[in-house]
Amino acid sequence: MQLQGEQLIPASRSTVWEALNDEKVLRACIPGCEDLQRTGEDSFEATVTAKIGPVKARFKGRVTLSEIDPPNGYVISGEAQGGLAAGFGKGIARVTLEDGDGGTLLRYSADAQIGGKLAQLGARLIEPVAAKMADGFFSSFNRLVGDASSGSVNRAGFAGGNLV
Repeated sequence: MQLQGEQLIPASRSTVWEALNDEKVLRACIPGCEDLQRTGEDSFEATVTAKIGPVKARFKGRVTLSEIDPPNGYVISGEAQGGLAAGFGKGIARVTLEDGDGGTLLRYSADAQIGGKLAQLGARLIEPVAAKMADGFFSSFNRLVGDASSGSVNRAGFAGGNLV
């Protein structure tokens, strides 16, 4: 399954880069995220609850950043286990940042694979949910970082480059 998209974020590239590497910002933006902890300079562990068709499961996984090129982008690779009730997922995504008209253009391209119960549901159910989760993350991220750039504090409490 492949996903791609882009968002124009009304903030400087350095602000967007900082937010993409801040676990508090990421936790606030990931749909269904219960926990996200940095486990190393370039790695995280996460717990996310997701409902895909008739399957609702808690996924625990690891994420690693590589090909890090501040403030231009990186590659995210990860894998998650949802137990026997859901199965597993793994994927890789490239995130790039470039100056855009009035802010930073964030582009992403991802390739994901699933197995177990999730694979049995089929792509017709899974792809729209994955796209909705990606859109939800980037829309939340855009609002959070864009509001911070304008100097306001939004619902998540992100202001001036930091969660407060």
